Amino acid sequence: MLEEHEVAYRYREYTEEPLNKTELKRVFKMLGLEPKALLRKNDRAYKELGLSGNEPSAELISHMAQHPTLLQRPIAVLGARAVVGRPVENILELV
Repeated sequence: MLEEHEVAYRYREYTEEPLNKTELKRVFKMLGLEPKALLRKNDRAYKELGLSGNEPSAELISHMAQHPTLLQRPIAVLGARAVVGRPVENILELV
């Protein structure tokens, strides 16, 4: 979709280059959301860790840094703004 609109971007493979805690905190701040809002409750790690979704934000961020599949995606970042790409058309709001 971004290529169709001739938008330059860098794709970051979340399993090979996961966001660290500092990056996650920054992204959540840009999104204006708490970590629990983007927690994938159907993810295997969610069940294996025994999460409820009511854990403190710092704990969820820690888990998301260790288990990047817990984080809803895609997330697009441009400068100081970010959007969740669900639906993917939300990403066009940034450009």
